[in-house]
Amino acid sequence: MNEQADGSWPLPDEAATAALATRLAQVLDDGLVLYLHGPLGAGKTSFARALLTAMEVGERVKSPTYSLIEGYATRDRAAWHLDLYRIADPAELEWLGLDALADPAALVLVEWPERGAGALPAADLELHLDYAGAGRQAAWRAFTGRGERLLARLAKC
Repeated sequence: MNEQADGSWPLPDEAATAALATRLAQVLDDGLVLYLHGPLGAGKTSFARALLTAMEVGERVKSPTYSLIEGYATRDRAAWHLDLYRIADPAELEWLGLDALADPAALVLVEWPERGAGALPAADLELHLDYAGAGRQAAWRAFTGRGERLLARLAKC
């Protein structure tokens, strides 16, 4: 699986999505705030689950669709997976105790981040997943030096 000239990554099936997540886990050497965008069914939860599994969480990775947030201990850092699909207003996040997300060494994965605007840590990277024929495609966007360095390492592996 290689990045195309336009910066998109073809993901013909769920195995390719998992492979991209595993590659990211291999090059992740620092904390990261990753926003996951895409329509329902585009693979956001599948990507997050594969990334957390590759980070050796040592337990079943649950979808936070109803709990809104799930916390994990990976091989070398705390990890948080948020799914904000059911949030109508960012003020609803106050009771979740999002202070832990400010840890610069943590991995923070946020599905539907636009629903938590202003209440979330700023993204280092965004991953946009979308339908492409019978499969999916991914496109990355870096917002910080940490995100840019990670994308450079990802492109080399």
